[in-house]
Amino acid sequence: MTPHGQTVGYVRVSSTEQNLARQLDLIGPVDRLFQDKVSGGSRANRIGLAECLAYIRAGDTIRVASMDRLARSLIDLQQLVDEILAEGATIHFVKEGQTYSGARDDSMSRLMLQILGAFAEFERNLIRERQAEGIRIAKAAGKYRGRAKLLNPEQLNLARELVDQGVPKTRVAGRLGVHRSTLYRALAQQASAGV
Repeated sequence: MTPHGQTVGYVRVSSTEQNLARQLDLIGPVDRLFQDKVSGGSRANRIGLAECLAYIRAGDTIRVASMDRLARSLIDLQQLVDEILAEGATIHFVKEGQTYSGARDDSMSRLMLQILGAFAEFERNLIRERQAEGIRIAKAAGKYRGRAKLLNPEQLNLARELVDQGVPKTRVAGRLGVHRSTLYRALAQQASAGV
């Protein structure tokens, strides 16, 4: 008999400015929720995902709004699903209406995972191409200014003071509402400028 575990939610948006409400509504009530507000391009910065994978046990079900919220490439999607299944857990992608479990890991479900994952990756690539084209057109028209600086001078000075006092940079970044890499970059630029 398969043990009945918890329902675990995982949600992700690409930046701190984006809202998780739509995904939370889609996955519904869960026993435990993990979240990331970071690009899915690299697993290294996805602390919520790492905590989720460390937390799950046999019999648990992970509920994710859609495949592209879990992974950014087909290879990454397959690896993550395999890791989850190896723990004896099940994963349910709400938008795609797909559930994968070790008990039901057959050729057809594996094919569906690959097809839907490939379509999600293709869709992301099209969006990226359209975005790059729009930026190119805006630059040609002199209307593109690039991304705004995320830390103003006062915030940067506060960050430097906190870091000098021994506060971990991850905590400082969280307090300022920016990603850790943004803080590292800003501090490095400040140091190289000799400020």
